[in-house]
Amino acid sequence: MLQEHLVLHKIRRKVAVEPYPELRVWAVLPCTPEVEASGAVPLPKPQGTAILTRDPRTACMGWRLLAQGEGPALLLRARLGDVWDYHRHRYQQGVPEGVHDLPPGVALPLESNLAFMNGVSFTKGCYVGQELTARTHHMGVVRKRLFPVQLVGPLPSGDIAPGTAVLTESGQAAGKYRAGQGDVGLALLHLDKVKGPLHVRTAGGGQVALTASAPDWWPTATK
Repeated sequence: MLQEHLVLHKIRRKVAVEPYPELRVWAVLPCTPEVEASGAVPLPKPQGTAILTRDPRTACMGWRLLAQGEGPALLLRARLGDVWDYHRHRYQQGVPEGVHDLPPGVALPLESNLAFMNGVSFTKGCYVGQELTARTHHMGVVRKRLFPVQLVGPLPSGDIAPGTAVLTESGQAAGKYRAGQGDVGLALLHLDKVKGPLHVRTAGGGQVALTASAPDWWPTATK
């Protein structure tokens, strides 16, 4: 599927797009908040023919390692984690990924903070949705954003359903829960309502408190 999509967009370029199933992609996450904030690369060059490059979205997402075999064995002091460690980390950092966090036809690029993550170009040629995206950017009016959220208190037996309304203390609509894992996730929230007490209602009629925060890596003017 991905190969077909890439071939469609290479047009007349002399580029061969071929699968390489021998390679694996690893996420190499920072071990401490200080490493995240510094943006430094404290990693030695990986052994063998592996490629190590910084995650282009934000420094807090660490590095990407492209290699054959077991990635952690190629890096000194590396510890093998679980795929859920990766997803929990990115939810805590407010980094959306895939169709659950960015549902097609629903998620808008600027509301999803893709401009902060090298995901939107305002200089290249035409692309689907360019006119609306460029107009919103140059007008500087973004009323909702995708925020990292923390669920506080006893959680329901199942995850909070995507699209569940996020409410203020008085019951006003503040936005919608998008996706998450356990007590962390993402919610699309109105900027003027993120600082007050928020909650979601569960299927069983209960309430779960929710706090939203602007990530440290966002531009200062948006916080």
